[in-house]
Amino acid sequence: MGLLIIVLVVIVLAVVIAVALVAGGYNKLVTLRNRYKNAYAQIDVQLQRRYDLIPNLVEVAKGYIKHERETLEAVTQARNIAYAAAKAAAANPGDASAMKNLGSAETGLAGTLGRLLMVTESYPDLKANQNMMQLTEELTSTENKISFARQAYNDSVMAYNTDREVFPSNLIAGLFHFGPAELFIIEKPEAKQAPKVSFS
Repeated sequence: MGLLIIVLVVIVLAVVIAVALVAGGYNKLVTLRNRYKNAYAQIDVQLQRRYDLIPNLVEVAKGYIKHERETLEAVTQARNIAYAAAKAAAANPGDASAMKNLGSAETGLAGTLGRLLMVTESYPDLKANQNMMQLTEELTSTENKISFARQAYNDSVMAYNTDREVFPSNLIAGLFHFGPAELFIIEKPEAKQAPKVSFS
């Protein structure tokens, strides 16, 4: 009888420890998932601010660069595509395809905005316009905030993905269907090309 009680106590203790480990692992994965979702929400705030600034920037530029209608339309179209992609990503930041679409849309938007800002350099009156200077400054500040928020998000995703891949969390992640999260990467083609130096 005494041996049976000891065996039962050991079994109950083992079950309690196993449940505690599973619950602890599950709770940690939920915490890390919520952390990267919150980090994405910070990106979303800054992206929304930029999306709100772009139409104002285009309107100010319209009065000065009438011959550049194609550039202005490209910026507006890229902004709308990025806005839609951001809304899809905000609905589920863990969705890999939504994050990849957002990264692609943001790459396109960055390219068209860069072209617009290069065009404005050719118009001294536009460059000197107070509204344009203020909008450009706000846009630059917002871009910096987006970069910092993106870094925080990517750090949170990395912590989550690492935890869901290591033992024993990987067992819990598989059991409760914790999928991988996607990093938010914006491709910048100019960053991949080495600068060309010429001494001629």
